[in-house]
Amino acid sequence: MAKIILNIGGMSCSACSTGLEKYLNKQEGIINANVNLVLAQASIEYDSKLTVSDLERFVKEAGFESLGIYSEKNISQKTESKKALVFFGILAFFILYISMAHMSNLPSLPYLDMMHYPLNYALCLLLLVLPFFIYGFSIFKSGLKNALHKTPNMDTLVSLGVMASFIYSLYSLFMLLKGHSSYVTSLYFESCALIIYFLKVGRFIDYKSKEKTKEALKELVQITPKTALLKTKDSEKEVTIDEVKPQDILICKPGMKVAVDGTITKGTAYFDEAFITGESKPSKKSVSNKVIAGSINLDGYIEYSAERIGKDSTISEIVHLVVEATNTKAPIQKLADKVSGYFVPTIIIIACLTFIGYVLFGFQLNEALTSFVTVLVVACPCALGLATPLAIVVSEGVCAKNGILVKNSSIIEEATNISNVVFDKTGTLTYGKLQIAKIINYSDENEEDLLTLIASLEAKSTHPIATAFANYTKEHKLSLQEVTNFKNIPGIGLQGTINKQKVYAGSYKFCVKLKVFLADDDQVIADELENLNYSLVYLIVDNKIKALVGIKDTIRDNAKKAIKKLENERIKVGLLTGDNETNAKLIGHKLGITMVISDVLPQEKTEAIKELLAKNKKVMMVGDGINDAPSLATATIGVSFNSATDIAADSSDIILMNDNLEKIPDFLTISKKTLKIIKQNLFWAFFYNICMLPLAIGLFKPLGLSMNPMFGSLAMTFSSLTVVLNSLRIKKWQPRKKKRRQ
Repeated sequence: MAKIILNIGGMSCSACSTGLEKYLNKQEGIINANVNLVLAQASIEYDSKLTVSDLERFVKEAGFESLGIYSEKNISQKTESKKALVFFGILAFFILYISMAHMSNLPSLPYLDMMHYPLNYALCLLLLVLPFFIYGFSIFKSGLKNALHKTPNMDTLVSLGVMASFIYSLYSLFMLLKGHSSYVTSLYFESCALIIYFLKVGRFIDYKSKEKTKEALKELVQITPKTALLKTKDSEKEVTIDEVKPQDILICKPGMKVAVDGTITKGTAYFDEAFITGESKPSKKSVSNKVIAGSINLDGYIEYSAERIGKDSTISEIVHLVVEATNTKAPIQKLADKVSGYFVPTIIIIACLTFIGYVLFGFQLNEALTSFVTVLVVACPCALGLATPLAIVVSEGVCAKNGILVKNSSIIEEATNISNVVFDKTGTLTYGKLQIAKIINYSDENEEDLLTLIASLEAKSTHPIATAFANYTKEHKLSLQEVTNFKNIPGIGLQGTINKQKVYAGSYKFCVKLKVFLADDDQVIADELENLNYSLVYLIVDNKIKALVGIKDTIRDNAKKAIKKLENERIKVGLLTGDNETNAKLIGHKLGITMVISDVLPQEKTEAIKELLAKNKKVMMVGDGINDAPSLATATIGVSFNSATDIAADSSDIILMNDNLEKIPDFLTISKKTLKIIKQNLFWAFFYNICMLPLAIGLFKPLGLSMNPMFGSLAMTFSSLTVVLNSLRIKKWQPRKKKRRQ
């Protein structure tokens, strides 16, 4: 099985995307196809026996155009020519003046007065409307092809209306040539021209509005530089990204952007990675740390080894992931697509019944035709088709910009129903690595000097606790001291000579062995720390206890805030961990989590999630390890970190790029706002049609209310614009900032 994303040309409404999707899914060898109206793309899973040429042929057969395989370098789609729009706008105004001057008491053009020179008037309008048929040829072509494939769309409706008006106008012109001047009032050439023009204007506005929904993706694409600074044997030289090869050593100076993903081989600097993590605080990076293409070097000189280049870079993967997500469909969008599939044929039937009704009730043929055309034009399902996908694309972009990657757009709707959020402990609520969490100084010496003594000993050890001191040394830039006579005493600790002093670092057993002890009150505090699951390291120098250091896996800085936000939204929070009951309850107590399940194996974690699901709960599972993968896949929504194991990331539906747990309530808020706006869009789309259709049919004519095709096409454009502008409101979302105390 293979998967591809094709850029599609010629789609104008939901009936287009739905029709193409149905046609593709009917073809042998295509496993699944999803068509995105907003991004103008088709995401296709297909059997390997098919080729890309076969897929493009299917698209062409369905009445559309394949614009090639999707590339993040070209997210935009074809648009209407602005120059053509201006030219035909002037021509449309000229036609409107000729046809309506007499109605507004404006002076008629010489020899084109409707009443005195009816034949001149009719022939002039015919000549002026013909260029509009060339301008709108793509509309007629699309309408005909979709009708032949039994998937009528908006273009089909417009084509039917325009051609009916044009043919009837030609008949009236024929009667004028025969001397029947009364037929001058039955000409609809101006309606044909203006319907085509307003439709083109509407598509231009739609295009510009849709472009705004893709700004977040474009910003990501454009964030990586086009050139890199390559280190050579003698100096350095600027090269294009295409020239960079894996393992090349690149240079990044203050103010420059990192060109490709890589690992620092020399230097230290702070980097702005807000574009990918959503975190405004600069990140400090030094030798062996990873750097991401597009991040900005704020203050230092570094050299780094090139690793992931071009399409393999983090940015490209993120853009591709977001695009794939927008090419999936939320349940509410599938419902809208289903309605759209029946909508166009229903409108054609209503238009035909309207025409027949007018004729049967004795109305003039031109009145029957006007109502027929107005129904076809006014009911175009543009707004209905844009209602959901526009909001989804905007939402995906906002999430990506805030460091939240959503793999499937259906998750946005699912998230609004989440009732329970269950966290793993180690590496999720905690940092998953030992850190120095407590320091008690029993001497008059500087705390940092004491830690340097322990760190100097621990630097020669492979014990897990040594990692905590190594990290501390790196963060605080401590200078380690020379150690002689080093000795590792298994189960007890380390010893050595530093500056002619005998230094010991280890457990309480060292105190017993050396017969040095803390005062009773101090020992009580040490025992309390041990009961709180701290690993204690005693520093003994020349047979005196100088310091006590508590080591443990610490809770993430943002964990408590995230849980508080979730509880404020009436979401129940739980802790699910393989750790022992004492540690689990301690973490749960500190974070205010009452539902704590401990000592569970991976399969038992999954069973716990299943039990909640069986109670009709919608469960979000947050984890980062291999043992979390089954429960992440089982939960309604699985969330993992960018730093998580590959299997955990693959099993999840959402990836947090900066490991910030506060992004979880943020995502739930964005989801609720998105679904609310989708429902508003659908309401206004249906409300518009409910209001306009009776008016177009002529049911309110006795009250003096009616509509003609020109105003119908204009109203159609404004309905789409309303939906677009409403969807763009999602872009205004910002994380809530804590108010400062006055």
